[in-house]
Amino acid sequence: MDVEASHVRFLGNLVLNLWDCGGQDSFMENYLSSQRDHIFRNVQVLIYVFDVESRDWDRDVFYYRQCLEAMQQNSNDAKIFCLVHKMDLITEEQRDFVFKQKESELRSVSMPQKINVFRTSIWDETLYRAWSSIVYALIPNVKVVESRLEKFCRICEADEVVLFEKATFLVISHATRGASSSSSSSDKPQIASKDASASGGASDPSALAPASAELDPHRFEKISNIIKQFKLSCSKSQAQFSSMEVRNSKFSAFIAEFTTNTYVMVITSDASIQSTATLVNIKIAKRHFDPFMSANQSGN
Repeated sequence: MDVEASHVRFLGNLVLNLWDCGGQDSFMENYLSSQRDHIFRNVQVLIYVFDVESRDWDRDVFYYRQCLEAMQQNSNDAKIFCLVHKMDLITEEQRDFVFKQKESELRSVSMPQKINVFRTSIWDETLYRAWSSIVYALIPNVKVVESRLEKFCRICEADEVVLFEKATFLVISHATRGASSSSSSSDKPQIASKDASASGGASDPSALAPASAELDPHRFEKISNIIKQFKLSCSKSQAQFSSMEVRNSKFSAFIAEFTTNTYVMVITSDASIQSTATLVNIKIAKRHFDPFMSANQSGN
């Protein structure tokens, strides 16, 4: 069938069935003819990857439009994500222009279908951002989780609260106190970035800056990298990562195990809030999140 199938377990028992379909002409023609109903039926998300430096962009767009037609016939409610990949090959001063040009064209040929377009590269945080948004689109009950996270943020008097998936440290959702845009966004993890072409060091402490300061547009990606590297260091010394506290003159950040398959990060800039109070609030909040996160784990 020329399709590589894989299964990714997320949030415990939520299994993502991924079909990686080759992009060669012979494969595409096969997918769109004899295998059309099989490939495009019961799809929740289509991820179409474009090579930004493709020698035949028009052909790529042609096949993409054919795939959209097949999706409309077989999985009309599926969400569409387009990744304009290998953006690192474009000179930095041209990246914004090139991406906006490609994005505009893809949105135009996709009409009336709504799509999400990301610039990506393996050399910065952009792939993390794209995957966070894709996974977010697949999580049941995510709006209920968001609502409770915003309430938890207010109760803790935190500047920001972020919920991470335990195994991958992808962002599930976040709440920023006083930022009305965070509750109205249709794609929560995207809020963190306006310019996804920029990159920063994973160890940059500014990633943890409080919400009252100018927010680092890549803070979630950087924090995830920091924690994953720290967890790797722990495993090398046969220790298990459980929690982390970072404190300086401007803010305090707490990262701790939350529900069975999540970690939570709480950031506060109010120096009068004691660490013990924040940790107690995290512990108490677990039982209010467990039922909804368990419901998320029941789907495939």
